[in-house]
Amino acid sequence: MKYIVLVGDGMADYPITELGNKTPLEAAKVPNMDFIARNGRSGLVHTIPAGFAPASDVANLSIIGYDPAKYYSGRGPLEAANMGIKLGPDDIAFRCNLVTIDRERMADYSAGHITSEEAASLIKFLDKKLGSDKLKFYPGVSYRHLMIVRDGSLKEALRATECEPPHDITGMEIKSHLPKGDGAKFLIKLMEDSRAILPGHEVNHVRIDLKENPADMIWLWGQGVETNMPKFKDRFGVGGSVISAVDLIKGIGKSIGLDVINVPGATGYYDTNYQGKAKYAIDSLKNKDFVFVHVEAPDEAGHNGDLRAKMAAIENFDRFIVGAILDEFKKQKDFRVMVLPDHNTPISLRTHTAEPVPFSVFGKGIEPNNAAEYSESAAKATGFAFGHGHELMEYFMKDQ
Repeated sequence: MKYIVLVGDGMADYPITELGNKTPLEAAKVPNMDFIARNGRSGLVHTIPAGFAPASDVANLSIIGYDPAKYYSGRGPLEAANMGIKLGPDDIAFRCNLVTIDRERMADYSAGHITSEEAASLIKFLDKKLGSDKLKFYPGVSYRHLMIVRDGSLKEALRATECEPPHDITGMEIKSHLPKGDGAKFLIKLMEDSRAILPGHEVNHVRIDLKENPADMIWLWGQGVETNMPKFKDRFGVGGSVISAVDLIKGIGKSIGLDVINVPGATGYYDTNYQGKAKYAIDSLKNKDFVFVHVEAPDEAGHNGDLRAKMAAIENFDRFIVGAILDEFKKQKDFRVMVLPDHNTPISLRTHTAEPVPFSVFGKGIEPNNAAEYSESAAKATGFAFGHGHELMEYFMKDQ
């Protein structure tokens, strides 16, 4: 049996006046997801447990079958796992965004979706200026990087500090959204020090000359400590792979013993290599029985408040990934495919929300419940739902 999970990050949304009070999923042309919904089983799933922020790390842990209430310890450690950074008992890992600040407001949580090459130069420069044997910066992908604090005396204070994601405060004054708590002074000083250092780097001179947003500050958030999770194969009896452009999803995969497949041209943005992701997923199933394919683009469009880009990303996901998978497998007997977003990223809010998301499952042993289409409202109309996100994977993987 082959098991295929296809995640369109942030696809779910609210009805939009411009779309005749339809959601982007309802308005988009998604014949392949509609096929899965009409011929499979659809419903709603709560990927965000009560008391948790609606973040991608929490949501994707739920989707892949791991209860965040039991296993979640922060975003930073998951990204560190993908980078091959071993966390010690005194270490705490922070997500480190390169951002653009304008007139004391969060102008851009991604510094204009800075390239990985430009960003690496800035992060290495920052590490040289601010790093030490107890503080280290590691370059990641585009605007997404990592900072590790190796100081046991600070660990608990930093762990308890309240830090907000930068994509939640786009356009807002940063002063009231800076870290709060026992470790806040330490973190704010680093952020302000970066603001004094980064604008002078040649990369930012070039970006300004090209009228691109400079990476003029770091934003620290998503901290956590090392966690140990059981291997996916021990839980579900099969091995497999993860395909994504972002360190978070790769890190989840590595942490639970799945192979991470790096696809050339997978950027984590609108221009990602959709066809390549589908091809590598299909190829991986020649030797493995499970694949988890994650596409970031719809979420990025949601954060940018870009309806047209979100519609395009959803349609590209349906055409080039869901369609390619169906073309390869739907005539076979021993397979199952599931499509879903990890969370809502409404265009109107430009951030994540915690409502349940629509899922559809199709394949061997799945009893159809005849949803009208793949959408939020059609999934709700079935009356089928999972109150705990990790239960969906258990349903998907078990013998029906």
